[in-house]
Amino acid sequence: MLSGMLVEEIKKRVVTAVKEGDSVTRDVLRLALGEIQTAEARKNAVLSDEDAAAALRKLIKSNEETLAALPAGDDRIAALKREVEVLGSLLPAQMTVAQIVEALAAHRDAIKAAGNDGQATGIAMKHLKASGAAVSGGEVTAAVKQIRTA
Repeated sequence: MLSGMLVEEIKKRVVTAVKEGDSVTRDVLRLALGEIQTAEARKNAVLSDEDAAAALRKLIKSNEETLAALPAGDDRIAALKREVEVLGSLLPAQMTVAQIVEALAAHRDAIKAAGNDGQATGIAMKHLKASGAAVSGGEVTAAVKQIRTA
């Protein structure tokens, strides 16, 4: 299956990494392709670029969790950071808290009127996803708290 612009970009970067002898980049990109292929097999359909990006974000999160658990000076830290950097470079830049607050300006009253922070975050996510914004849950939560306390 494996098609889509993101997958094609990953494949191009694998070829470049092989030519340059960059084994960390080559291996993490091959791992990403494998994750996407597995997700496609489960779904029995080609993944959208958005779904493929979600698979990349899952790998990044896994690496970040591993980094947080490693003791300082561990030999794996540099490679894991490089993997996060490589995978992150394939994703669109995510909005900052300030950009999210600005994007939600039109919905400020609904967010403030929500019964609790969870409901307010749900309202915010609905509007952000509808606009196609690239956001992380943690950043949205921080933006919602900022809006509700302002």
